[in-house]
Amino acid sequence: MMELFDFIQQLFTDYTSRTIGLGTIVLGIVSGVLGSYAVLRRQSLLGDAIAHAALPGIAITFLILGVKDSLFFLIGAIITGVIGTLWIMGITRFTKIKTDTALGIILTVFFGFGIVLLTLIQQMDNANQAGLEDYLFGQAATLMEEDVFIMASLGGLSLLVVGIFWKELKLLTFDPQYAKTLGFNTRFLDVLITSLIVIAIVLGLQTVGVVLMSAMLLAPAAAARQWTNKMGVMIILAAFFGALAGITGTAISASMANMSTGPTIVMVAVTLVVLSFIFSPIRGLLSRKIRELKSRKTLRKSKTLSVMYQVAINHENYDHPHSFQLLNNFRGFHKSCIRELRNEGYIAVTPDKQWKLTKKGFEEAQNLYVQKNE
Repeated sequence: MMELFDFIQQLFTDYTSRTIGLGTIVLGIVSGVLGSYAVLRRQSLLGDAIAHAALPGIAITFLILGVKDSLFFLIGAIITGVIGTLWIMGITRFTKIKTDTALGIILTVFFGFGIVLLTLIQQMDNANQAGLEDYLFGQAATLMEEDVFIMASLGGLSLLVVGIFWKELKLLTFDPQYAKTLGFNTRFLDVLITSLIVIAIVLGLQTVGVVLMSAMLLAPAAAARQWTNKMGVMIILAAFFGALAGITGTAISASMANMSTGPTIVMVAVTLVVLSFIFSPIRGLLSRKIRELKSRKTLRKSKTLSVMYQVAINHENYDHPHSFQLLNNFRGFHKSCIRELRNEGYIAVTPDKQWKLTKKGFEEAQNLYVQKNE
């Protein structure tokens, strides 16, 4: 059983570990960046449909060539992925069928067709057919140096295109109607970003597989979305989370016997999503709960101070001491609230256990009372 520290060492010394590690890092970065557009445009199911639509392309390429070649498999998968995407756009544009229904149709039809082709291939008398089923769930161990080079090249080209069309794609993502009024070709931009998403998905088929690739596309972006409201920061975080999931999942699978790399990477990515949902300072459940508790505490103190003010103004001096029994009928009265008001200098407690407003407390309560009645 390999230790995680040993795997880190082997990233620099062992060919296989280095190849798989670099491949998963590249996949994580590209998936994180392009997946951000799918998440922000609310096209989460599109990744699942494209991933399943790419399977027939791999099978058809093998039927034509009769050999397993990663580059040609990528080309075939991209072609059928783009065809499936165009069909989805065509169905939603020229029919009354909604997008989610069109995605479901294309997903099932293409995936079913791909399974049929794989079944036919398995019945052929061809020794090269072994291993094609790995594209269903991925097999990172089969990555070669040339595969990583292809992934890095296509991924880098995709990121370059995103950089070139950054402003246009950003405008299309948040306000497509406004982009159209400015004269931008929104149909071209829509096809462009969708094609880039197709490339990102196809790059991960060998590593993560058809079934799980949509999760790899969406999870880093979903995690990053919890930490920021700025698109640029979100994309950088998504790329980081994707790379982190890739290398961590690879390390975990390498340190445990018979642990599949693709599913492990996806589980790490999902873990990052869960942690982000809980601990992110902007949208995290924990920070939201803390803000809610602070708001309740502040509201309780304000109400208590307001009640004290109404009692105090019935006397000539605001610092006239009063019994705590006067507050018993106030629903928001609580000993902890009194203690906080005392610590903040709004009230003082006399030796005979009575309360009175300080000058600071009277002025603060007066402001609250005036604001309440405006």
